[in-house]
Amino acid sequence: MRAIAVRGSGTPAPASVERVEAMAGRGLAGDIHADARSPRQVLLAGTAAYDTLALPPHSLRENLLLDLDTAGMASGTVLRIGVQVRLRLSFQCEACGSLEQHAPGLTRAVGARRGILARVLAGGEIGVGDPVVVLEERLPVMPEDWRERVARVIEAVPPGQVIGYADLAHVAGVQSSYCRAFPRLLARLGPAYAARAVPARAEPDLPRWDGTGFHAQAEA
Repeated sequence: MRAIAVRGSGTPAPASVERVEAMAGRGLAGDIHADARSPRQVLLAGTAAYDTLALPPHSLRENLLLDLDTAGMASGTVLRIGVQVRLRLSFQCEACGSLEQHAPGLTRAVGARRGILARVLAGGEIGVGDPVVVLEERLPVMPEDWRERVARVIEAVPPGQVIGYADLAHVAGVQSSYCRAFPRLLARLGPAYAARAVPARAEPDLPRWDGTGFHAQAEA
C-alpha cells in the first residue's frame, strides 16, 4: 500500500492519512463514499497511471494507491490488505469531468486507468505499507456496462415492490444524471422491467425497495 486518502463530508478533495478503519459492508471510516448500498465504497488506483502521466498526488481522487495495475484487474476479484481486511472489486471507475480540476485534458488522457471500485468484505485497520495480496477467491462479477448493472438490480426487486430511479442508480453504481436515460433503457428491456422501476416523484401503489441487501447477497 503506497498511500491512503479519505474524503470527508463537505470537503472538496481527499486528504492523506497513515491509517484508516475499513468497515465491513460500508467502506472507509470518515469517507463520504461509505455506504452499505453502494458498489463504489472504495476507489483503488495504481501507481502506473501516476508515473506515466506525471500526476500530482490525489489527482485520480483514489482512496488507496497500490503498486498494482488496476486497469488489468477483474470484477469479483478479492484483495487482502494487511492481515484481515478484504475487498471485493466491483468495476472500473469512469474518468469523470472532475479530473479536469487537476489538469486540463486529464479525463481523456487517463482513459481506463482511473482505478477500480470496491466494497469492503471484511473490516479492520489498514495502513500505508501494508501488503496487498490478490486472493484465489472469486465472487460474482459486476458488469462493466452500467445498463447491465441496472437490469440486474431491477431483477432483484422483491415481488410486490418497486424501486425508485434514484435508488436504482445508487445501487447500480451510476451517477444520478443517468436517471434521464432510464425510461429509454426500461422501454428496451420490456414491460416486466419497466413495471418495477419508477421515477422519484411517482406515487406507485406498491411499496418501494431501496436496494438494501442487494450487494450483500453476492458477498455472503
